[in-house]
Amino acid sequence: MKNISVIGCGQMGNGIAHVFAQNGFKVTMVDLSQENLQKAITTITKNLDRMVAKATLTENQKTTTLSNISIQTNLKTGVQQADLVVEAATENLKIKLDLFKQLDEFAPVNAILASNTSSISITQIAAATNRPSQVIGMHFMNPVPVMKLVEIIKGYSTSNQVLASIISTTQALGKTPTEVNDYPGFVSNRILMPMINEAIITLWEGVAGVTEIDNVMKLGMAHPMGPLQLADFIGLDTCLSIMNVLYDGFKNPKYAPCPLLVNMVTAKKLGVKSGEGFYVYTPGSKDLVVSSQF
Repeated sequence: MKNISVIGCGQMGNGIAHVFAQNGFKVTMVDLSQENLQKAITTITKNLDRMVAKATLTENQKTTTLSNISIQTNLKTGVQQADLVVEAATENLKIKLDLFKQLDEFAPVNAILASNTSSISITQIAAATNRPSQVIGMHFMNPVPVMKLVEIIKGYSTSNQVLASIISTTQALGKTPTEVNDYPGFVSNRILMPMINEAIITLWEGVAGVTEIDNVMKLGMAHPMGPLQLADFIGLDTCLSIMNVLYDGFKNPKYAPCPLLVNMVTAKKLGVKSGEGFYVYTPGSKDLVVSSQF
């Protein structure tokens, strides 16, 4: 496997492109927006610069990594040479199903189609293609260049050969592949998102404030980041999408998203990506300032 196409160049997409390129793969990063692609290259460059400054990467390795990445706004052209396509688009079922229909049409017949979805059924995504045995989940963790885990999700029809190939490829990235079965939220978000949702409910019910809730989990449970700050980092819209997948999949009220989460997403208070969620994010500042709403 040599040629990788990454679909979507947001926070996850540019991170996935970065780690493949750094490990010697030829990567085509595909997005509808040329501006977004240029921003992604800038982000990758800054991340590589930080690695060089920390002496975990040489200047030559940085140059080689960047030379391994090309950008493309045309989906058909962007995947026509791919051995593996990794989709990292918005966490929306319709968008993913439409995209995989096109990937199935445009990518080489032997190409593996992987989704970075954090909750949506791989079996359902695979059913939108004529190659369900070649569809698999590769759920990278954020930030991708730092986090070691990749959750590997085998759909109902995913072949053992494809599974073995993706596990081997993941190891070639210096990551730890962990195979899980195809159920809503898989393992990571089936456990994580209800915890985040419960933290939001705790705030909504007035049990404690934003800082207090996060401090309890950081200082008492040794979490590196409190659940409300983590929700902001992930994106409250993504958190809501995952909670809806869990609720729809299990039909269990314990997975119902908190009304406060729903209201914040409706108000476009999405966390870091919008500049405000539970905290306010000012460019250049590392200080955590709680939103005036709380």
